[in-house]
Amino acid sequence: TLNAHLEEVDREANRMLEQLTTQMAQEQGVTEELKAQDQMLWVQRMNNIRQAAEEIINNQLIYT
Repeated sequence: TLNAHLEEVDREANRMLEQLTTQMAQEQGVTEELKAQDQMLWVQRMNNIRQAAEEIINNQLIYT
């Protein structure tokens, strides 16, 4: 019951994180080519994207 609900929320949050991260990376031009050219810039941008995606998920799924 509670555990099943929490597992479902966790699965949905992980699915949303993967989807949002991919979508935001494409929109911002964060590609494998950028990763090959400038790894530190790629890591910085991916960290920013992941943090933004986590904030969206928290606001839309976790805290509601």
